[in-house]
Amino acid sequence: MTISTVPVQLPEPLVERLKRAADLTHRSVEEIAAASLEAVLPPAPNLPPDIADELAAMYLFSDEALWAAAAPSFSPSEEQRLDQLNSAAGQRELTAAEEAEQSSLIAAYRRSVLRRAKALAILAQRGHHIPATASPQTPGHGDN
Repeated sequence: MTISTVPVQLPEPLVERLKRAADLTHRSVEEIAAASLEAVLPPAPNLPPDIADELAAMYLFSDEALWAAAAPSFSPSEEQRLDQLNSAAGQRELTAAEEAEQSSLIAAYRRSVLRRAKALAILAQRGHHIPATASPQTPGHGDN
């Protein structure tokens, strides 16, 4: 692994906390800072890089931005269309265009669920109460 040096200006109270953590663990301030960043920005295995980067960046969001990200981004019209395509697929073979549309909608739905789940998980880590109604529902398996 290549190591890079990044000059960063930090507030003095944060530097003091890094120094205390380094003293307590008998490690360098640099090691503590790197481990802290690794914990906050972990690599996301088995995800496309753009999605992994988006989810990792969410650790840096404000609570307000996380609550916004926790809102469904899969629209009711997209959900309705996916339900239609899923229903049609159970009755007949989809056309190539329908299969492509279905795949695209499934990918958008999965990304929405990942985004919402990550936002809610971070909010929970920060001590926020997550209401039970915040859990995502699978299109085609709800109360429609």
